[in-house]
Amino acid sequence: MLLARAKAEDVASRLDDHAVVLGCDSVLELDGEPFGKPEDAATARERWRTMRGRSGVLHTGHALRVGDRVAAATASTVVHFAHLSDDEIDDYIATGEPLQVAGAFTVDGLGGAFVTGIEGDHHNVVGVSLPLLRDLVAELGHRWTSLWSAPRSSA
Repeated sequence: MLLARAKAEDVASRLDDHAVVLGCDSVLELDGEPFGKPEDAATARERWRTMRGRSGVLHTGHALRVGDRVAAATASTVVHFAHLSDDEIDDYIATGEPLQVAGAFTVDGLGGAFVTGIEGDHHNVVGVSLPLLRDLVAELGHRWTSLWSAPRSSA
């Protein structure tokens, strides 16, 4: 959550005082160890060898800043991983996708086939927990539906 807040503050410092800014940052926890973005292919390969056939918890910090007010919280979701062969791991690493994301996996990209289940908010695994964001919007005194740009129907 601290990194999410820092990201939101950094962006907000370059915008006008009425800007709405959301900062997020994720980390995968496996056996109490945090896995952020892997620094290279070798690290991603080793992580996948550790993660395969197991489950981890993806934590995503969210910090919503509206004007000078900030609401922040963390969403956590259990992710179950398939048992990949070494060849599948190498092929996935070769795409470059796992080097760009926390935990070295995506659920909405090529890595989606390697996620066998999710317990909790699937939006959180994509990167932004919509239910949590709705709560943060409410905490700052706004209705989620007020963010919709579509006009209300008169029916």
